[in-house]
Amino acid sequence: MSTELIAGVDEAGRGPLAGAVFAAAVILDPARPIAGLADSKVLSEARRDALAVQIKQDALAWCIASASVEEIDKINILQATMLAMSRAVAGLAVSPGKVLIDGNRVPKQITLPAEAIVKGDAKVQAISAASILAKTARDAELVALDALHPQYGFARHKGYPTAEHLAALEQYGALAEHRKSFGPVKAWLARQQGQLF
Repeated sequence: MSTELIAGVDEAGRGPLAGAVFAAAVILDPARPIAGLADSKVLSEARRDALAVQIKQDALAWCIASASVEEIDKINILQATMLAMSRAVAGLAVSPGKVLIDGNRVPKQITLPAEAIVKGDAKVQAISAASILAKTARDAELVALDALHPQYGFARHKGYPTAEHLAALEQYGALAEHRKSFGPVKAWLARQQGQLF
């Protein structure tokens, strides 16, 4: 495979109290440039959604992967993020010559030549594309979770520890989708435990 092919990798959802952590890997097609790629955090939801569709149509290869709440609680969020990233790279239909990862570390499971780039989602188009796919996939999962448990407001806060989410956690308790190793959830579970004895 040509060493010219670069896969960009990024994650979404390290900070939330609920839901899986997602990662995406994207190999852009130099013959089909996509205008407007940027770090997903600076784009509007509508723009992200539109770009996600275009990336899936025009990229040479892409893969979205995740690590579950159970995996996050078992191996910690950093290791689960690395796992999701390596799954995304492994799932690419085309093997890249190099992998560029947003952040400051390369997942040890990635055996291809790889480099971590701090703020890569703002500097490298393939990483920007990966950030958009990871973010839109994770948001879609949280919107689906919101339909099952509307009282928590997941569609609005996407699982992040907002005042609304913390109040809902206090009122309704932790769901199976909550990360039990994360402070506020852990504290709520500990209080429940205390009330049982």
